Amino acid sequence: MAGLKIQRNDTVMVITGTDKGKKGRVLHVMPEKGKLLVEHVRVVKKNVRPNPQRNIKGGIAEQESPIQISNVMLVCSSCGPTRVGYKFDGDTKVRVCKKCGETIAPKGKKK
Repeated sequence: MAGLKIQRNDTVMVITGTDKGKKGRVLHVMPEKGKLLVEHVRVVKKNVRPNPQRNIKGGIAEQESPIQISNVMLVCSSCGPTRVGYKFDGDTKVRVCKKCGETIAPKGKKK
């Protein structure tokens, strides 16, 4: 699979499926599977067994499930959901919004 245009801590919007229209922050990217985990998107319930040694209470826990990368779009801060392109800024390769041409930096990193 080619390099991914979505990185950790990016804000994405779901464009298809049951969670269509939801926005969230990317928690984890799995490029080998073509999937990613998005905060508060595709939440599933999981039965958890109690484990007193780890101080875990049993019951039903909710957690995010992986979603296909093709089902989300990166959200530009100025123009909303957009496709991503690349351009060279000196010696560095930066991601660029296809609508407005603004450079996109993840929330964790500052440019």
